[in-house]
Amino acid sequence: MECDLMETDILESLEDLGYKGPLLEDGALSQAVSAGASSPEFTKLCAWLVSELRVLCKLDENVQATNSPSEAEEFQLEVSGLLGEMNCPYLSLTSGDVTKRLLIQKNCLLLLTYLISELEAARMLCVNTLPKKAQEGGGSEVFQELKGICIALGMSKPPANITMFQFFSGIEKKLKETLAKVPPNHVGKPLLKKPMGPAHWEKIEAINQAVANEYEVRRKLLIKRLDVTVQSFGWSDRAKSQTEKLAKVYQPKRSVLSPKSTISVAHLLAARQDLSKILRTSSGSIREKTACAINKVMRVPLIFFKYIYFCL
Repeated sequence: MECDLMETDILESLEDLGYKGPLLEDGALSQAVSAGASSPEFTKLCAWLVSELRVLCKLDENVQATNSPSEAEEFQLEVSGLLGEMNCPYLSLTSGDVTKRLLIQKNCLLLLTYLISELEAARMLCVNTLPKKAQEGGGSEVFQELKGICIALGMSKPPANITMFQFFSGIEKKLKETLAKVPPNHVGKPLLKKPMGPAHWEKIEAINQAVANEYEVRRKLLIKRLDVTVQSFGWSDRAKSQTEKLAKVYQPKRSVLSPKSTISVAHLLAARQDLSKILRTSSGSIREKTACAINKVMRVPLIFFKYIYFCL
């Protein structure tokens, strides 16, 4: 009876925490905790909870999911090291034979309850410290983003004692009300549909950073070319008298050109399916809007340079 109540509480808490795994199905959790560390599904759930904790807490120890029952002992050793670092108060999880602790159903349920409670507490502490840091530092990046969302949706300033769950529930409600007022396909379907875990987001962030670094190098090269080109305009005797006038026009526009990329993972989440439709810049529909008289002037030297190239 006690185990059934613990399972019910665990399932409800997992749904609140955003867990989407197979153990939410009827009877799946009971079967997993009965096998304990020998169940790969049970170890995957523990590994997910620990990965979520590591996002919010500075933990040295980590827990890896297993692929077969033969890896149960190694898994229990990893859990033992983690619980020692976290100062777990439950003796049944920290004393006795380390290779047999998580082969008992009640101990497995107790471990899940402990990890869930620690994760809930860590998330609440993170929410409570965010407004204080924002006030001290004039507004963190996350705080500014949330403020921008509220302004865009026309929401009033939330009270100081509001929880993060209530805050995002209010945003969700406001979004649904706003979307109900626009045509069905006004926003479009998201480009990214697959649910992501912490490990996926870390890899996506690393990919974005690598692309941003390459983009920065290219931007610096283009900006340098622009500077050299504009400088060459002042080489003639006639232009030398207009140097100050040229600088007044060019410098304000040049100062806003930054080599840093402003694209973040948030843009990936906001991308819709129409972004994947790539149109050739030389296609007829595009050229109707981009064609101008200067194209005909530039085409003559372009053909000339091609002719010289092939002659050489």
